[in-house]
Amino acid sequence: MLSLTGLWLSLTFCFLLTSCPGTTHPVMLQQDALGPHRLHHILPKLGMQYGWRNLSCPACKVLFTVFDIELKTENNVDHVVHLATWVCIELKLAANHVCTDTVQLFKEDMITVWILSVFRPSEICGLLLGTSCGHWDIYSDWNITLPDKPKPPIKPLLPPQPGSPTSRMLYITDIHWDQEYTPGSNPDCKEPLCCRSGSPVGHQEAGYWGEYSKCDLPLHTIENLLQHLATSGPFHYVYWTGDIPAHNIWEQRRQDQLQALNNITSLMIKYLGHVPIYPAVGNHESTPVNSFPPPYIHGNQSSQWLYEAMAEAWKDWLPPKALHTLRRAGFYTVKLNPGLHLVSLNMNFCALGNFWLLINSTDPAGQLQWLVEVLQDAEDHGEKVHIIGHIPPAHCLRSWSWNYYRIVNRYESTISAQFFGHTHLDEFEMFYDEETLSRPVSVAFLSPSVTTYINLNPGYRVFQIDGNYPGSSHMVLEHETFILNLTKANSDPGKEPVWERLYGTREAFGMEAAFPSAWDNLTQRFLQDDGLFQKFWYFYHKGHVQEVCRNACKTTLVCRLRTGRADDSSLCKDLKLEGPVQGYWKQPRFC
Repeated sequence: MLSLTGLWLSLTFCFLLTSCPGTTHPVMLQQDALGPHRLHHILPKLGMQYGWRNLSCPACKVLFTVFDIELKTENNVDHVVHLATWVCIELKLAANHVCTDTVQLFKEDMITVWILSVFRPSEICGLLLGTSCGHWDIYSDWNITLPDKPKPPIKPLLPPQPGSPTSRMLYITDIHWDQEYTPGSNPDCKEPLCCRSGSPVGHQEAGYWGEYSKCDLPLHTIENLLQHLATSGPFHYVYWTGDIPAHNIWEQRRQDQLQALNNITSLMIKYLGHVPIYPAVGNHESTPVNSFPPPYIHGNQSSQWLYEAMAEAWKDWLPPKALHTLRRAGFYTVKLNPGLHLVSLNMNFCALGNFWLLINSTDPAGQLQWLVEVLQDAEDHGEKVHIIGHIPPAHCLRSWSWNYYRIVNRYESTISAQFFGHTHLDEFEMFYDEETLSRPVSVAFLSPSVTTYINLNPGYRVFQIDGNYPGSSHMVLEHETFILNLTKANSDPGKEPVWERLYGTREAFGMEAAFPSAWDNLTQRFLQDDGLFQKFWYFYHKGHVQEVCRNACKTTLVCRLRTGRADDSSLCKDLKLEGPVQGYWKQPRFC
């Protein structure tokens, strides 16, 4: 898909003309000197080539210094938009119409954020090109406050007694309904999203049920999944962690997002209405994508239009107190049954792509401090907590992620399980005690997506959890992953497709339990048993693998599995990785 970092560059070029508040001597140039015809001659001399990754450090610093002017008049805004569109097209960031639509969609929010933020050339270039080109410290460190109450003694985790009740939890994430999906269309287009109406037919044709390409899903596949799930229970409850709309982010408007929210919610009620459903907010729910202003942003640019619609759509699932915090900032807590609470976090307040956090990234909406209060109350009453969210903690801004890691450490006896989505892949993230980084304290389960984006089978997951009885740990005991094999389904589209069991964790990996220590042990076994790791790699892609992962790819992925903390390689020292993890293996960006 269109790189959001690439979009950032395109849109920051539009801010080549903006002021950086705090800059003492802005250079004022005439508008005709800043036009595309002028930049066309300047950029190559400074090392600029096609594609934003070819922007050189000297070119970046010179550009952001020279074009540091005031953005005060409407004429300048129009000029910014014109330049941003030109740069996006000139650098071939996307097709011409995608560039035009994206700049128009992002312009108002981006300009507001830019004006309210404090940037200098070295900071901008540090963000775009890395620390070798400049120091990026906009997201400075901060700490939440933990209560003075001492951490309770750690008790060893024990499996439930034979015959103890269990709960079956259905987990659905990243549906990504494409309203324009068209069977028979081109799955190999040049746009960020393919298999759509109006796309010229190529050598291949998009399948009826979905396609192995950069395509999302048609409504009939999503409805077929829900029809299947209606008879696949019983499920005690459903966790649904967001990303309802498709990846055509350049052309989405608020009415499109609300239509997706309401239509998919209606289908969930139609087929799973007899089961309690608990949603979380994904990064694609808003438009522009990733745009989630903290509550201090009011008016038309706030997220109230979205949160109010969610509260209305989900009012039969959530109690009034939960709806109140959902309307305010997109997160909530609810009591599932005696002894177990659920916390649904709005992970967009930790997201790297949420440009509103450039204004202030310190615990947006006070969500983490609120989480501490919820967890402390649960601890005081001897209760357990499940946490759900969309974006996994290790994919968050560093300071947010490290604070969350600290909270999980403090309340390891209260947090029974963590569940996230977003990556579209089947993986997990480990949490260890902060003092020694050797004792596993928790694991975050990252479940596979419903969508096929990119080159995947549609999928969902069912968790078996220690059930509802006095003294229950409410921890995950097992999980099973199910897929729709598109090769089989599309071979006879007139036949009812079969959603098949791909694997069960304990059986596939020979795990005696599914507690954190077992997942830690599994990462160690991956290093010793390549056959076991390749099996995981197959499941990681929901049964559709195009390449083998060995050597640097393997050790880097194991490193990623070991840490639920962003930008932390301390748990990977024994892997003998040299340089940054990203230098070995670039994790696919499906989200």
